[in-house]
Amino acid sequence: MKKILLTGANGLIGRHVCNKLVKLKYSVKALIRDKKNAFMDGIDYIIADLSDNNFVNKLPKDVDYVLHLSQSNKFRDFPKYANDIFSVNVKSTAILLDYARNVGAQKFIYASSGGVYGNSSKPFNENTPLVTPGKLGFYLGSKASAEILVQSYSEIFQVTIIRPFFVYGTGQKRSMLIPRILDNIENRKSIFIQGKDGISINPIHVEDASSAIIKSIFIDKNSIYNIGGPEILTIREIAEIFSKYLRKKPIFKTVPGENLNLIADIELMKKELIVPTIKLKNSIKDVNNFQY
Repeated sequence: MKKILLTGANGLIGRHVCNKLVKLKYSVKALIRDKKNAFMDGIDYIIADLSDNNFVNKLPKDVDYVLHLSQSNKFRDFPKYANDIFSVNVKSTAILLDYARNVGAQKFIYASSGGVYGNSSKPFNENTPLVTPGKLGFYLGSKASAEILVQSYSEIFQVTIIRPFFVYGTGQKRSMLIPRILDNIENRKSIFIQGKDGISINPIHVEDASSAIIKSIFIDKNSIYNIGGPEILTIREIAEIFSKYLRKKPIFKTVPGENLNLIADIELMKKELIVPTIKLKNSIKDVNNFQY
């Protein structure tokens, strides 16, 4: 039985990945900060805080794969929580990479962000240059920094970097983009857009995203994958989909600014991982569901 160490087990993606790994009969060690969140049968939970350098002392001595899906939940609170963002997003990555080397892991999978590309009128593929460091901002800068650290180990064990684009699904924090649009319509709050329709994105349901991550375990090479959904939608189109479901009209407010998109080119994902199939209009109940 293959042994997997997974961080971010209580995150949107982490919960679904854990569930799939258990069904596949993997031995899963999952890091969480609080034991009250240890809710899933078949998972061996480890209570540890990635912002504490000593978390490595709690890790098992034998794992085959490391799935580093965790990120600081303070990512919006820069500069107040800059140390937490750095510790969880960058320092813990360096510690886990060295840990993976010491225990003889075969593969290290790291969850970055599609935001490292910036914005453009054209879709981003995996070879698109990343935003220059001075324009990334602290959170995305931490993600890009961790990517560099991960790639530095590519001759020691296999490494995979995934760059998710607007994942959504059951139990997601309401502050994230997709549920926030729905809640704003429900609560008669304004939806701010640039230009006529707002930016275009291709959001991906967490079921598709987690399936792609599971498939990446079996890819026998160093790799980078965009993780995006099957349809490109503007913010206005997303709001109108939710509007029909809620039977309430959205309130749009136009704000100044250049209307540049954040769209993943997912051809490599479709070729080597999975073809995403879940469309937003068919999964609104998941967006509206607060509980996992």
